[in-house]
Amino acid sequence: MNDYIVIAITAAVSFVFAVILGKIIIPKLVELKMGQSIKEIGPNWHLHKQGTPVMGGLIFIFSLIIACAVAMAIVGFEGIKELGIVLFPAVAFGAVGFLDDYEKIAKKQNLGLNMIQKLVLQFAVTAVFLTLLRISGYSISSVYIPFFDLTVSVSPWIYCPLAALFIALINNAANLTDGVDGLASGVTLPIAAFLSVTALLTGHIGTSVITAAIFGGLVGFLVYNYNPAKVFMGDTGSLFIGGLIAGAAFAAECPLILIVCGFVYLAEAASVVLQVGYFKLSHGKRIFKMAPIHHHFEMCGWKEKKVFWIFTLVSTAFCALSVAGVYKLF
Repeated sequence: MNDYIVIAITAAVSFVFAVILGKIIIPKLVELKMGQSIKEIGPNWHLHKQGTPVMGGLIFIFSLIIACAVAMAIVGFEGIKELGIVLFPAVAFGAVGFLDDYEKIAKKQNLGLNMIQKLVLQFAVTAVFLTLLRISGYSISSVYIPFFDLTVSVSPWIYCPLAALFIALINNAANLTDGVDGLASGVTLPIAAFLSVTALLTGHIGTSVITAAIFGGLVGFLVYNYNPAKVFMGDTGSLFIGGLIAGAAFAAECPLILIVCGFVYLAEAASVVLQVGYFKLSHGKRIFKMAPIHHHFEMCGWKEKKVFWIFTLVSTAFCALSVAGVYKLF
């Protein structure tokens, strides 16, 4: 069967199962009282969301796994090792997010794992992921630079620490993007589509399948997560997304393209770093009305739906630009 048809089927299956699973999982989360606690320092108009079910990321995680299984059966399990390599950081980071969500619910406040605990777990996951890449034949001594069509040799002793920091950055940036109804899903959709097509054209069928699956799963999840949200993905979902997107970029052997296609993620993270740094240096002054930057625009009067659509369109534009950065790979 044509690979493009397989990818389309994968996305469609993931979408359908996400819609079905949403009708099962959301009532169960409500029954178990898995409600979101809203930060008191956050926008006060978000307070009405108190109690909205969290851990909704399980919806697209399960739909992705089902869709990937279907796709692998169709192609005769071609690329399954590569798919597993990408799935590992997604599931492992998602597990860290699940622990964080559970801590928040158990404590009935918006404080789960502390930053040190999160980083230790994230770097442990990253170390295993980089080891998997190495033993699977991927290079950890060279980096492809998009737009310049260059491959630069790097010592593994330099590559691995920098790769670990980069993966942790993408993972936490995706997590920070999840602050407005549907936002993390909307921003991720064009990134997933871009990585799926790029991976397919460069012969990475396993990576293409899993990114198509997250695309379909997130579209299905938006049925319930678009404003006004009936469920939140929680850290379970956002850290799963961050792990998957980072893993897919490394498996497609073009991780630096995330600097471009993941621009919105990085802008969200940068806004927090700049806000905190400037606040401390200036003894109380702020650059933004509130960080992450999507809250700044809310404070400027943007409705959540406007933030969703503008940020999604910006993400789409940078993914389109990314095509120019990797087209020579095709």
